[in-house]
Amino acid sequence: MFPATLETDRLEFERLSAETIDPLALYEHTSRQNSTIEAETEYLPWTPTESVGEAADRLEAFDRQWDERERADWLLRPKADEDGAGEIAGTATLVLHWDRELALPGIWLRKPFWGRGYSGERADALLEVAFDRLDLSLVAIPVHGENERSYRAVRKYVERHGGRYEGLLRNHAAREEGPIDHHRFSISRQEYERSGGS
Repeated sequence: MFPATLETDRLEFERLSAETIDPLALYEHTSRQNSTIEAETEYLPWTPTESVGEAADRLEAFDRQWDERERADWLLRPKADEDGAGEIAGTATLVLHWDRELALPGIWLRKPFWGRGYSGERADALLEVAFDRLDLSLVAIPVHGENERSYRAVRKYVERHGGRYEGLLRNHAAREEGPIDHHRFSISRQEYERSGGS
């Protein structure tokens, strides 16, 4: 159903699973052992991993969701010519809502890899998966209402693919700190095709 690997000009994607990363390595990157994890997860729907056991549980969940076609997650690594080549730069995610012909892409990037344009490059690859491989009709991108950096990055690639900004959805999601607003962007298959994305 989902491609186990993907490539862009500067990034390699590899399925995020118990077979591709050990729980200890995942824990080291996603816990407070990573000194920049608080900044990296400030606007994300998950919190830092608290134990190696929790990292193992997350890997089991990723495997189950992949097998049940609910969600696909990939490790992101810069290619050979990039600074930090081969290191785990973060993850890319595609959440599926088949009944609505809808995909929601996501990204977590480690702070040393911020500012390189990887978000847009990852988005290009996931849009191709959503529209060309999975035959969905819409990709919607929710952005935390206070995340200005992501707002700018998403707006840029959504406009490039002919999509639109739909507005601010108030109290759209719940976090530990309470309800949060989401900016919502979307790209339809027709907009994507008209923009030359396919």
